[in-house]
Amino acid sequence: FPSHDTESRSGKYYASISCEVDVKAKQKTHDNVGIDLGIKEYAVMSNGSIVENPKHLVKLENKLAFLQRGLSRKKKFSKNYEKQRIKIARLHEQIANKRADFLHKLSNQLVTDYDFIAMETLKPSNMIKNHKLAKHISDASWYEFARQVEYKSLWYNKELIKVSQWYPSSQICSTCGHNDGKKGSVS
Repeated sequence: FPSHDTESRSGKYYASISCEVDVKAKQKTHDNVGIDLGIKEYAVMSNGSIVENPKHLVKLENKLAFLQRGLSRKKKFSKNYEKQRIKIARLHEQIANKRADFLHKLSNQLVTDYDFIAMETLKPSNMIKNHKLAKHISDASWYEFARQVEYKSLWYNKELIKVSQWYPSSQICSTCGHNDGKKGSVS
């Protein structure tokens, strides 16, 4: 592991520069949108548009497994072990960077295009306890996405409405507003 704070696990060095910037409010659009986050589709908007889930980890899972298998066959802490460990760290870094890029672009687009954004408040930490979905929920990074939409909406003077996770949004008809209770499974 790196001995310095500026060196990453993949052996790269980073420099941080901070400066004050005045963030200007974006132009008003007078549009609103509701967002439903999911695993199959990352986001389904109330206007009918769908954002596909890029599944960054799942796409590179086989490559990651191959590299980790190679690491397990190396003598611990040898030169070849360290080279293989760095390859794995760089792949993890690539996955994290792709995910961060996707989340920043999507959250910025939403805040630019809409003045009012309604989003369900999910508890991913509780949902991860389901071992069948944990990897996909973690890969989706819903919490980070919600955090980014929240602070960007404050920056650009947009309104974010958090909808309770217990609100029966999937039980209410989008046309007439009738609530006919829980939906059963179709046999």
